[in-house]
Amino acid sequence: MTKRPEEIALMAESGRLLADVFRHLDQLNLIGMSTMAVNDLVDRYIVDDLQARPASKGQYGYAYALNASRNSVVCHGVPSASEILQDGDIVNFDITLEKNGYIADSSKTYLVGAVSSAARKLVQVTYEALWMGIHTVRPGAQLGDIGHAIARHASRNGYSVVREYCGHGIGREMHEAPQVLHWGKPKTGLVLREGMTFTIEPMLNQGGRAVHTEDDGWTVVTDDGKLSAQFEHTVAVTRTGVQVLTLRPGERALH
Repeated sequence: MTKRPEEIALMAESGRLLADVFRHLDQLNLIGMSTMAVNDLVDRYIVDDLQARPASKGQYGYAYALNASRNSVVCHGVPSASEILQDGDIVNFDITLEKNGYIADSSKTYLVGAVSSAARKLVQVTYEALWMGIHTVRPGAQLGDIGHAIARHASRNGYSVVREYCGHGIGREMHEAPQVLHWGKPKTGLVLREGMTFTIEPMLNQGGRAVHTEDDGWTVVTDDGKLSAQFEHTVAVTRTGVQVLTLRPGERALH
């Protein structure tokens, strides 16, 4: 589960390129765009401009460069030409990128136009929860510390944490050991070691945590139809703490 310094350097390069994809998305006016149009734009940008590979394309039979999860969709939303982003939506774009044999994975929930204060708060707290988890990462910490920090912040703000999906080790494969739960007890679970690389990707719901998968076999939605938000970074455990390999331009760690 640990990587050599030269491997982490290659992962950091993939992460830098993936962060640039999000920089590109940040410049778009998403209102009126279909989620398929966003997918196609991202696919072309990764392949043509960055000379890299959309790692989700072909993974487990999935056909697209990203997941587009809108409003009550928790994760794994399939892009569609008929799904048009509307003023007031929130939408998570989850993107993976492979360069030189190593994969980076990241996601961001976007506010589309004039978003309600309730939706805006959910997105902000989810982003904060991601960083609460990241700040626990260091050699000697345990996986339970990450999940506990995330779930505590969610609970304090009245949100539930989806338990069916979790972060994961990553490297040459998109999904490696260990599994990184977004809930748990402090000082339990696997002890973190320098060189481990994994994702942290909490999904927070406005209502209950119950979810189900729709008939397409991919799209996961909240049972109660309420909003869900997600953020994700790929991180590496360093000698003194943590390195966020997918840190985006202009992004600063929340404390």
